[in-house]
Amino acid sequence: MTAAEPGGDATRALSADEVIHFRRSIRRFLPTPVDAGIVREILDLAARAPSGSNVQPWKVYALAGAEKEALSQAVTEKYSRSGIDAEVEYYPKPWAEPWLSRRRRFAADLHALLGIAEDDEEGSTRQSIRNYRFFDAPVGLIFTVDRAFGSGMLLDYGMFLQTLMLAARARGLDTCPQLAFARFQDTVRRSLGLPESERVVCGMALGHADPDAPENRLRTERVPAGAFTDFRGFD
Repeated sequence: MTAAEPGGDATRALSADEVIHFRRSIRRFLPTPVDAGIVREILDLAARAPSGSNVQPWKVYALAGAEKEALSQAVTEKYSRSGIDAEVEYYPKPWAEPWLSRRRRFAADLHALLGIAEDDEEGSTRQSIRNYRFFDAPVGLIFTVDRAFGSGMLLDYGMFLQTLMLAARARGLDTCPQLAFARFQDTVRRSLGLPESERVVCGMALGHADPDAPENRLRTERVPAGAFTDFRGFD
């Protein structure tokens, strides 16, 4: 394990390339607390992300302790009782290649590390529920946006989230962005007392990766630039 990898030595300053390369979604965290000052520092840095006309559309709810547990409990109970609040337009319908194969490969690799068989629906459900526990991370973040903004503003939000995750990795912390919370708009709104004007964008787990967790050994592949870029006008 290198200093740049999740769970590695956080005492050495990381290069920008290392921060980007070794950032990955962590699905089991240590209970080690994260100081509120560090969370604030990361969010302040993330706020340097660009946004159209500098409107900065993001709003964040940083949760720890009993506040985080209350939200997790509410969403878990809703999921177990009657499923999601609302469908989120995110994945293609119907699935097609090459995205279908990538999705299947990811699920197969993760489940293999966890020892979940292909036909083990109960095991798959248990793993899904761990989303709503923020994968045991000490900090849970919920991101919202005012409904006045159109879907194009999510481009700005994505840059903010990526900046946040890289800032966390540079400080030896790890993250997992979680669309799963956006499927529980009403439950999250009631639990956190959100106004109707706010829409949940996603959640995020933040903390220290558990270096012994098998699921944290998952290394997803990326296709090279040549596979998705049409280079024109270069010598």
